[in-house]
Amino acid sequence: MASAPKQHLMTDGLILREYDTLAEADRFVAILTRDKGIVRASARGAKRIKSRAGAATQPLCYARLSLIPGRDKYVIEDAQPIEVFFSLRQDVERLALAQYFCELALHMCPTDLPAPEHLRLLLNGLHYLAAGEKDPLLLKAVVEGRLLCLEGYMPDLTGCCRCRAEEAPLWFSPAAGTLACVHHAGQGDALELSAGVLAALRHVLCGPFERCFAFSLPVGETAALATLMERFLLAQQQRHYKTLEFYHTLRSEGM
Repeated sequence: MASAPKQHLMTDGLILREYDTLAEADRFVAILTRDKGIVRASARGAKRIKSRAGAATQPLCYARLSLIPGRDKYVIEDAQPIEVFFSLRQDVERLALAQYFCELALHMCPTDLPAPEHLRLLLNGLHYLAAGEKDPLLLKAVVEGRLLCLEGYMPDLTGCCRCRAEEAPLWFSPAAGTLACVHHAGQGDALELSAGVLAALRHVLCGPFERCFAFSLPVGETAALATLMERFLLAQQQRHYKTLEFYHTLRSEGM
């Protein structure tokens, strides 16, 4: 009996990464899709100048995709660009941060499961980053924090983990994911929070998804929030991100 034909998957997706391939004209990519989370796919002939799928299968392109499932990867039958985030390619520091977002997604988003909120978060972060209307450090903190929440790394931000005191000054432990008041804060990795940073932390991690980018902070408190969120992510993930290290290198060099 002949096997049933493989069903096409029509979905939206963000191209996260391009891999090296032996086929000079083909492109092999990782995609964050709305319906299947992270998938790997090949686009035959996508590197040719006249390829219809060329622009839509480059990293950081958000596209409408027609995918044919294969044994260990999908084949991109058709790809139509929706948003290419062209302005990110004109600023090396913002491009580096966008690449960090993509590396985070590769390691933290689900595979073969629907991921509409993960995709929405990445697209919103890239949109604001490309528009240049919000501090990149604030965007970085939101993307890191909400990805952690989506993957179940929710800290306890209700109050001191021992006496339940709720108001600043409080100290946050990235390793434990808990708060402590002045009387119960140990030395360790705890970081002191101002009232503004505490409110922002609760807004990003505990507030409605639709409003997670809708806030602002003074420059100093934005930097403090970004440091805290990054330390929380690295403590929970227990890994290094090459794109993050590169981003910090560019910032330190003032590029």
